[in-house]
Amino acid sequence: MTTPDPPTPPKQTPDPAPDPNPNPNPNPPQPTPAPAPPTPAPSEAAAPKPSEPAAPKPSEPPRSEPAPSGAASPVPRALSTPGIAATPPAPSSPRRTVLTSSPALGPLLALGALRSPLKRPRPGLALPGAGDRLVLPGLRVDLARLAAYERVCAFPTGEDALPLTYPHVLGFPMAMRIMGGRDFPLPLLGLVHTSIEITRRTALAATGTYELTVYVDRLAAHRKGTEAVVVTELRACPEHGTGDGPDADDEPAWTSTSTYLARHRTGPAPADDRPADTTRPSEPGPLPGLDEWRLAGDVGRRYGSASGDRNPIHLHALTARLFGFPRAIAHGMWTVARCLAAHRTPPAVRVRAEFRAPVLLPGTVVHAADAGRFELRGTGETGRVHVSGRVEPLGDAATGSRPV
Repeated sequence: MTTPDPPTPPKQTPDPAPDPNPNPNPNPPQPTPAPAPPTPAPSEAAAPKPSEPAAPKPSEPPRSEPAPSGAASPVPRALSTPGIAATPPAPSSPRRTVLTSSPALGPLLALGALRSPLKRPRPGLALPGAGDRLVLPGLRVDLARLAAYERVCAFPTGEDALPLTYPHVLGFPMAMRIMGGRDFPLPLLGLVHTSIEITRRTALAATGTYELTVYVDRLAAHRKGTEAVVVTELRACPEHGTGDGPDADDEPAWTSTSTYLARHRTGPAPADDRPADTTRPSEPGPLPGLDEWRLAGDVGRRYGSASGDRNPIHLHALTARLFGFPRAIAHGMWTVARCLAAHRTPPAVRVRAEFRAPVLLPGTVVHAADAGRFELRGTGETGRVHVSGRVEPLGDAATGSRPV
């Protein structure tokens, strides 16, 4: 590029080095008073012109000031250009907290009860650490406690296979550690177990070694408040191998998804302007009763001893009255386990159950079932339904499979 001549001084060719002799030109450029910039000297003729911004050399990328310690890194200039959307940060993966033993359930329930008055459930609550995992590797089942659980729930004893509902008992202390924690927004006192879905992909040996994972997946709005969705996963560890447990990507052999409801005031329900659906099938009628069970007053204490869940509403009438119940009530998971023990499920199966009303102890209930459906209800033709559910075999589950 050719450099144009300055308007006043005559054209001069710059020397490679500054000329030590005075400028022989009889009309040297006069100094320009401030604030105007000075006229460039002959040795500056090769510098970039004011009308052409200097560009960095290809080998020298643009520099940026280092961020102070603890501050976020500066956004690249290209991402902050108008009209170009900035790249969102990658979502952080859930944290894994590895435990060395199962937490003690009693202190967790007490601590959660003490923290409950400090929590105010309301619509739109956020869940800090949603999806963060508690992991217990190398888990072995206490066979004595398992036998006590099988007896109180009427499962067959002495078999080398875990009852379908027993992994829920194993994961319950870890779930209470999360839901009784300081950061969990719902109060532990008053939480109601409303439903559970269990998927067992194969029979599980009672003498096996397992890895147990528990986490709260999300909070969900409910017409009566807010529900916490709690997931429990059980993975079988290989008998031989170099790893300490199953691969993280392995499909769990057993999974449950439970919902726990915290009641609170909710906003008005949105108006439903849709026309009534007359094509939906009607609700199925009552199931045929198969047996009548008379429940003793100590069922809650026996199940609490076998499972570790010694919630006072299940133990005695006196402690249950403190929470508004006329008598002690049976554990919801006991009612499901008792029904499934009578229903007899295949090794690979999915079970869904809803808890509808508490069972007072002592009391009398009717077990009803037909095909894949079951329920537990009160006596009489208009007996109140306490729990209802459905059993769905998976794949070729009817042929059976060997325990892992």
